[in-house]
Amino acid sequence: MATGYVRPARPGDAGEIARIQLATWRVAYRRILPRHVLDNLDEQWLARRWSAAVQEPPSDAHRVLVAVEQAEQSYLVGFAASGPVDAEALAPGEPADALSDGVAAVTDLLVEPRWGRRGHGSRLLAAMVEHWRTDGFTRAVAWTFDGDEATRKFLTATGWEPDGAGRALDVEDMLVPQLRLHVAVPTEPVAQG
Repeated sequence: MATGYVRPARPGDAGEIARIQLATWRVAYRRILPRHVLDNLDEQWLARRWSAAVQEPPSDAHRVLVAVEQAEQSYLVGFAASGPVDAEALAPGEPADALSDGVAAVTDLLVEPRWGRRGHGSRLLAAMVEHWRTDGFTRAVAWTFDGDEATRKFLTATGWEPDGAGRALDVEDMLVPQLRLHVAVPTEPVAQG
């Protein structure tokens, strides 16, 4: 019987995190982002970026977590990254102090599609919430592509709601709309099922 769990990312995980990101983006965003952009993403560049995020986070509140599926072998199947809000969490024209110090920002929450619907996303999200609670965050935000129904449905099913902010990313002269979701961080530990 397979089991799943979440743990902090280790330096040796960076290559697998990059592979998962690339594989997931190429499936999940194939109708959202231009194909040539997805085809030209550099897995080695992503791995170096993830290696730095794992080994040299900007603060103790910046975390990269990985989801593991364990049967006869263990497989990294997803990951999540979050930290205190910064300018990247703001909407265009939003003042720098629009999001308080007590707000966490999700920068990535991905489960490789072939491992979906096995609870890995929920475990990643629950683990992030526990870290946010411990770090004193009272709210969290996440940007999602407007066309990414799966992520939006997943987050809204767990209590996230649009906060009214929107933006459009300029990807190779194509504007890709995003909306920002937010949620209150519970003050009590999250029950794991």
